[in-house]
Amino acid sequence: MTRNDADGKAIDISKEIVYKIEVAANRYDLLCIEGISEALRAYLGISKAPRYNVMKPENPVRIIVKPETAAVRPYVVGCVLRNITFDLKNYNSFIDLQDKLHNNICRKRTLASMGTHDLDKLASDEPITYEAQKPEDIVFQALKQKEPMDCVKLFEIFKNDMKMKKFLPILEAHERYPVFFDKNRQVLSLPPIINSEATKITLDTKNVLIEITGTDLVKTKVCLAIMAAQFSRYCADGC
Repeated sequence: MTRNDADGKAIDISKEIVYKIEVAANRYDLLCIEGISEALRAYLGISKAPRYNVMKPENPVRIIVKPETAAVRPYVVGCVLRNITFDLKNYNSFIDLQDKLHNNICRKRTLASMGTHDLDKLASDEPITYEAQKPEDIVFQALKQKEPMDCVKLFEIFKNDMKMKKFLPILEAHERYPVFFDKNRQVLSLPPIINSEATKITLDTKNVLIEITGTDLVKTKVCLAIMAAQFSRYCADGC
């Protein structure tokens, strides 16, 4: 058995040692390499188990929750990872952890789902609003789409997408869909379906807004704690 190295040369991996780690059902922190390394270091006595503190900036980002969201997806929590440094490895780990949480504790996004945004790409000097609007009134360019469209058209496209179509029933039974806007009425995301192309994070992102919505408040808080704790280590101030 072989694999190719960075130069394309074949490497014999038949004698490589492979370690398998059994993750307990309640240890969502072990779903990423950051959590595994942290747990091993504490277990081996290399370092102490970390303690986390929430820092309150002078101008915190506020999310105003409109009452109509209670009928479709009532709970929302969020935080900001400030002065973060991404490289390809930890960026991919950041995305991968979201997928794993969505498929496990979030029960395929039904109980909770998360959106991540480049804070510097949205108008954050005024509160973000979390609303529920009619699908034909929500118009934005979704991730990987070439042009803006309303949710009626977007759902028609996603019905032919093997990955996305399984999430559509979460909203289709509702007259209004949950949506995040910044002060300029720019759409940030349509939870639990997809984020906006306008605020997507990249390797150059320095400030990440994490918003998590759901029908289970406990699950939303757990997901937020896991995401913030595991990736705050890449922030300049550890927050």
